[in-house]
Amino acid sequence: MTEHSGLAVACRRVVQIYRGEGGDVVALSGVDLSIAPGEMVALVGPSGSGKSTLIALLAGLLRPSAGRVNVGTFDLGRLSDREVSRMRGTQIGVVLQGAARNLLPYASLWRNIWLAQRRAAATAGIALSDPESVLDLVGLSGQGNAKVGDLPPGARQRAALAVGIAASPGLLLVDEPTSQLDTAGRDEVIAALAKVNAERGTTIVVVTHDAEVGSALGRVVTIRDGRVGAEGRDGQDFAVVAGDGTVQLPPEVLEELPPGTLFTIDQAEDGTVTLVPDRR
Repeated sequence: MTEHSGLAVACRRVVQIYRGEGGDVVALSGVDLSIAPGEMVALVGPSGSGKSTLIALLAGLLRPSAGRVNVGTFDLGRLSDREVSRMRGTQIGVVLQGAARNLLPYASLWRNIWLAQRRAAATAGIALSDPESVLDLVGLSGQGNAKVGDLPPGARQRAALAVGIAASPGLLLVDEPTSQLDTAGRDEVIAALAKVNAERGTTIVVVTHDAEVGSALGRVVTIRDGRVGAEGRDGQDFAVVAGDGTVQLPPEVLEELPPGTLFTIDQAEDGTVTLVPDRR
């Protein structure tokens, strides 16, 4: 067995621009985000808001157009393709949306895990858990000989999680793990993520549209229009001041204060800040 610990994540003024013949598309426009080692975070937001782009940057699958993306002590933008690929095989685990994209359906669970461990096994200083211990973490103990294609959807998604944590990464990135599951399957996946975090201290970042998943992870970061728009912690919602001093107002507030609204800012001695719109 190896000692496990989570990796910190830090994004500073991250911009991502997709170049195309029809023009440039700005997917992220100045994201600031800090995640502590061992923290669990849900990324939520409407389609096209930039969630999947952000998780691809954290995985090193994309390089930021501007800004910094740090995982642990590494600035991913400064690493070579080979170095980033090595991190994905050892320190960063990635579970793509759709369990089948992460698994060999004709192979057993044990073989899927072994294949995911190969790069880490050849890296000095990394001791790996045996496949059965990995399966136990995600609630699939005793099913190592089962073929992936024979599993029900919930178990197949947990098998994908097992592959994601097979190399004992400090950061696990998971894209929409419950999107095609019923309530029971969703709850099994949530329980598996919680157990991985509790027993290994793995930092976990999940992209999800499911409010129940977000609530279970504890910290919810809302991405809107390519920026961090809000955060939810312990059931309470907060606006977030970005690195450039801007604040994205919640949609319900924008109905009362649409773009272009003039207002003054009053700050009381106790630190309370009040926005006073100009009603003239």
